[in-house]
Amino acid sequence: MSPTSPQCSDRLDLPYLMPAQAQKHVTHNDALHRLDLVVQLVLEELACETPPADPGPGDIYAIGASPVGAWAGQGGRLAAWSDGAWLFFDAAEGWRAWARDSAQLVVRQGGSWSAVEAEVRDRLGVGTSPDAQNPLAVAGPATLLTHVGAGHQLKINKASASDTASLLFQSGWSGHAEMGLAGETAFSLKVSPDGSSWTEALRADPASGHLSGAAVQASASDTTAGRLMRADWGYGPGNLLGAVALSGGVPTGAVLEQGSNGGGDWLRLADGTQICWAARSAGSSWSFPQAFDAAPVVSLTSTESAPRMLAATALSTSSVTPESYDAAGVAQPGDGVACLAVGRWG
Repeated sequence: MSPTSPQCSDRLDLPYLMPAQAQKHVTHNDALHRLDLVVQLVLEELACETPPADPGPGDIYAIGASPVGAWAGQGGRLAAWSDGAWLFFDAAEGWRAWARDSAQLVVRQGGSWSAVEAEVRDRLGVGTSPDAQNPLAVAGPATLLTHVGAGHQLKINKASASDTASLLFQSGWSGHAEMGLAGETAFSLKVSPDGSSWTEALRADPASGHLSGAAVQASASDTTAGRLMRADWGYGPGNLLGAVALSGGVPTGAVLEQGSNGGGDWLRLADGTQICWAARSAGSSWSFPQAFDAAPVVSLTSTESAPRMLAATALSTSSVTPESYDAAGVAQPGDGVACLAVGRWG
């Protein structure tokens, strides 16, 4: 070995045997001694500052910042009990050890010991290689995220409202469906046939919770096949009956409106048709329970057992007078007449 050759190893500071050295076994045993302490390193305790009263041979402690007693002035180093004395040495960056007191694997990082599980890694790949765009990458038939006794949440957070927090579904690395917060705070579901042109199928307004999008009826007159019907533009048990209304010839209220008052019963249809009926006496004016926009068509049926001829007189948008005559043409006021009027309300 040349005169400039080092006398100790670079990483573990193990002493080398020198040329023509006497007592070579001492140097060799010292190197073995150090190897025995640091290889498969086990620490009895982390951040310990008071030397134990009865240490065992080979016990090693990670000294805290302000040790006392025999460890005074050795803060941050390792203390190994060997041959009845304390041997001090430094742990290098990246050394790993088993901490017996906390039963965990620790690593020397930034001048202190921390749990391996707590390390912050820039990238992690499970079954595949991560990259800058995908620092966490998993390849396998399934990925399981489960509870530890209660519920479980998967959180996807974004920095600002204009950013995106979503789940993207791909086929052959081409996107075909995306759901989440895409550039806003409203939840949306988008689909694509080719990965480049996208259609917003559903959008949930964050304030009202109401849905819109290509999958939802766009107007009251929209009958596009496959679209979801809006409650305010469609009909069901809750709005079939109610107040009918028209705007520009398009129904804006219920389908059917019915009722009764002193003038009889009525039924209005959303298309503008109105039907009124009542039982009246011949010769008496019948005021319709609801007025018509124009004079209606009136049908009269006698409720008498004898043959009768009937006629409607004084017909207007609001009333009519039913008349009853016998076979000789003599008026029969007071005869029972069933009256029906059909016309338009709007």
